[in-house]
Amino acid sequence: MATETLTRERILESAEEVLRRYGPAKANVVDVARALRVSHGSVYRHFPSKAALRDAVTARWLESISEPLEAIAAGKRTAPRRLERWLDTLVQAKRRKALDDPELFATYVELAADAREVVRAHVQTLVDQLTRIVADGVAAGEFAVDDPRVAARAAFDATSRFHNPVHAAEWADLQIDSAYGAVRSLVLRGLAGSTPGRRAPAVRRTPSGSPRGRQPSP
Repeated sequence: MATETLTRERILESAEEVLRRYGPAKANVVDVARALRVSHGSVYRHFPSKAALRDAVTARWLESISEPLEAIAAGKRTAPRRLERWLDTLVQAKRRKALDDPELFATYVELAADAREVVRAHVQTLVDQLTRIVADGVAAGEFAVDDPRVAARAAFDATSRFHNPVHAAEWADLQIDSAYGAVRSLVLRGLAGSTPGRRAPAVRRTPSGSPRGRQPSP
């Protein structure tokens, strides 16, 4: 038996490795317990079912995406710059996960399909972050929209091709950067509306060609 204290974090880390090795269809709680060198009952004391463990793994993965975005949403730069960076960071994070480790990405996508409540909560978190950015922009006279939440959800949906895993097969397309840049610019200009003096920032590119905004501190 393992002498190290069994924690939720250790179980989740082990579950991720088991899922990577066996895939969602074959991985089970016994495999996780075996990898940890504990009884499966010990795992069940932290997670009451296989479904609960899979949901927790999914939530952990999604939090690795939402947490850096929260730092951007809570930043002090102008709302347009924060929105720029927020969208770029989301798109780049999803693309890296999909292209750098496609098998593991496919595993998480499969898990997410079965964890609808977890995914719904994740999307709500992201829209909440966007809403705060847009509301700050309205308060500062940088954006001209009537309802920040409606506008935030529209911005999220408008860019979904570039961050929703349903579209992952398109992300290796050579034209995807140009397409994203055009949509991002359209979103920023739409939010600025007829606000006097506001111009949406031009799309900047990394050396690799991926569109991004300026990279201020959170």
